[in-house]
Amino acid sequence: MVLFNSRLSLTSLPTPLEALPTLSRQLGVELWIKRDDLTSPAGGGNKVRKLEFLLADADAHRATVVITLGAVQSNHCRQTALLAAKLGHEAHLVLIGEDPIDRQGNLLLDTLSGATLHFGARTLEEGRAIAQQLSETLRACGKESYLIPYGGSDSIGAQGYVAAWAELQEQAQARSLSFDCIVQASSSGGTQAGLLVGQQVYGGGGQVIGISVGPLAATLQQEVATLAGQTARALGLDSFTLPSAPTVLDQFIGPGYALLDEATLAAIRQLAQTEAILLDPVYTGKAFAGLLWLASEGRLGKRALFWHTGGAPALYNYASQLAGKQPAAA
Repeated sequence: MVLFNSRLSLTSLPTPLEALPTLSRQLGVELWIKRDDLTSPAGGGNKVRKLEFLLADADAHRATVVITLGAVQSNHCRQTALLAAKLGHEAHLVLIGEDPIDRQGNLLLDTLSGATLHFGARTLEEGRAIAQQLSETLRACGKESYLIPYGGSDSIGAQGYVAAWAELQEQAQARSLSFDCIVQASSSGGTQAGLLVGQQVYGGGGQVIGISVGPLAATLQQEVATLAGQTARALGLDSFTLPSAPTVLDQFIGPGYALLDEATLAAIRQLAQTEAILLDPVYTGKAFAGLLWLASEGRLGKRALFWHTGGAPALYNYASQLAGKQPAAA
């Protein structure tokens, strides 16, 4: 029996499951898309599913302040800040990088949310240390704080994608669909871990393929496997084991995290020009570049699903490169 943590209702579910007919004809593979870019509010994206559980846990701990961390163009930070504001929480974002002269994309929305922004961390580990110290400082001032991990990826947040897998199965069964593989962007590992646990709990076939946008495959595989086990135990599934190691591909990282390369740019343009769907340069663009490569190698099977995890607000931070006025990274 699955014993989910408490959950808030922060978005309209289920998200659409749509066919991609034009691109399917081009690639010779039946493609579908799960539209988690259409979650709302806060600009959409996969983190809302995680935050339904994480912010419920914050409420259970009587927190008045929410702290999280991420890159300057973090989708997770944007969604956390705006949803915290909606719920009446004070929000603090520890952002890895410097404050740019011109705030665009997700960072602009962070600013509009009213969150307090803390710049200057140079690495993820440094950001975690700053976030932890900030939490302790706020508590010393009498404010009960709740620290949400990078990407919202822990055994609480990942439950959002255990539930999402059940949602997908209901939609697929209603249309008599099954998928040979499910492709999604993977970074902090919570989405992929949740899907893998959901697959074991609720059934449904298809290889869940994570396209890494930053970590090397071996590192991310281990993180996903560990998180999947932790999530399963949090759900009361003490005997849970993955049938095989998580599948992670890291050849689409390009020159580095959040750097727009030509393959990602081509993927963004192709989906926009065939199906009127927007990808982002940091996550879903790289993941879709991976899907296009898998199609060219005949590795998608007959029917495949792309799980769109959102990120469109970040597009505007890359306007010059997307418009062809500056070259993409080599």
